[in-house]
Amino acid sequence: MDLQELTEHCETVSAAYAERNGFNRSATWLLLKLQEEVGELTQAFLSKTGQGRAKGRTPDELEAVFRAELADVLGHVLLLARQEGVDLQAEVEAKWLSRNPEWVRRQ
Repeated sequence: MDLQELTEHCETVSAAYAERNGFNRSATWLLLKLQEEVGELTQAFLSKTGQGRAKGRTPDELEAVFRAELADVLGHVLLLARQEGVDLQAEVEAKWLSRNPEWVRRQ
């Protein structure tokens, strides 16, 4: 699955969630939701690395929560980029991959 296809699948899920719960996913909402998810990722990382409360979870459960929060952050980054008309693949290529000599040689 490529980044565009992944984005569209995230959009389908997010739109259904918003419709079910009766709110508008404006750009502001998406940015604030992303911030919320980054906070949850931070909390999960701290718990997983022994720097926060485990809340009775096993190491495997803490790892699963961390992975799920990473997915939430990525999903919301994709949704915000889609909302704002940003081609993330092109932006990552320009910002990150253009600094990788092996990638540049392949172009």
